[in-house]
Amino acid sequence: MGKQSGNTIPVPCPLNLKYLRRNNTMANYDDLKKKAKEALDTIADVSAEAYVLAQEKAKILAKKAKLNAGIANERATVRRLNVEIGATYYNLHKDNPEEALKQQCEDVTAAYERIAAKQAELDALKTSAEPCCDDACTDKDCTTGAEPCQTDSDNHEN
Repeated sequence: MGKQSGNTIPVPCPLNLKYLRRNNTMANYDDLKKKAKEALDTIADVSAEAYVLAQEKAKILAKKAKLNAGIANERATVRRLNVEIGATYYNLHKDNPEEALKQQCEDVTAAYERIAAKQAELDALKTSAEPCCDDACTDKDCTTGAEPCQTDSDNHEN
């Protein structure tokens, strides 16, 4: 190694015997080995602590997720039961509801009447569908069961 100047620390070279003798390299090696072992022990301790903390955090997060799922399930149960209670109340008191629920019962009754009217209209459309006039359809109409239409072949379009 060259000259030491100011604040520079000489870097040991394995071939520099003067440096090894002068700086008691074996003692330095033991000291370095001791410090490396202490550093590795510290790293191992910190890693173990980090693992334990991460494990505890994961358990807490899993517990929170489980509790949130349980709360969501209970809320869904409450919503379902409220719907059932409402339907039961409507069925029992639709003709004479309490004043506080009179408007809602009337709205439900009106909705049921609109549904019935639309269903009747739909049923009427199903039964009044024109029979098919396809040459392959000879016995009864494909959709309604009516007799096949009587058209002459000149007016029949494919």
